[in-house]
Amino acid sequence: MRTLTVNTFVSLDGVMQAPGGPAEDPTGNFTLGGWNATFWDDVMGQAIAKEFDPPTDLLLGRKTYEIFAAHWPYISDDPIADQLNNATKYVASRTLDEVTWNNAVLLKGDAGDAVAELKHQDGPDLNVQGSSDLLQTLLRRDLVDVFNIWTFPILLGPGKRLFGEGTTPGGLRLLDSVTSTTGVTIAKYERAGEVPVGSFQFAEPTEAELRRRASLTD
Repeated sequence: MRTLTVNTFVSLDGVMQAPGGPAEDPTGNFTLGGWNATFWDDVMGQAIAKEFDPPTDLLLGRKTYEIFAAHWPYISDDPIADQLNNATKYVASRTLDEVTWNNAVLLKGDAGDAVAELKHQDGPDLNVQGSSDLLQTLLRRDLVDVFNIWTFPILLGPGKRLFGEGTTPGGLRLLDSVTSTTGVTIAKYERAGEVPVGSFQFAEPTEAELRRRASLTD
């Protein structure tokens, strides 16, 4: 089975919208696009290169595909551009009739079903970049195996978030972490079964605790 890894830039309050520039995704009157551009250092450059070694296939939503296709094919003498341009790119979209970027493949039908089928096929592991809308489908269907989350030390307020209301609950295990010189935390997690729960409460609740519970409302 192919491993599906999500690579996502998020603010400390969980927003992942338009990290690369003001015109990237201003939908919903989002005005803070480009919020990660001033943080990059050598640590982050090494970390991003590591994500494509060995090469992976890309899985993209329509908006991220269009952003990438309007940028990366026009970059030369850059190893990341070469890897993205040469990789097979699976694109989930309800509106596109064709995809023209080199080695791009348009997924047919329901995105969740198509990705589940891709995971069972032979081939390189799958790597999701951006694609906030597609991610909600993947999270609802519990199709993500690894989360590689880059958390930037900023607060953005309203905006598209990585973990929406449909996220499937589950435990995670930290695989690796590093912090850039600019304060960006890069942490990689894998799925680790169900959410582990416990309790710090008394085995026999106090009268005060019983009254507290009785006063709770939905």
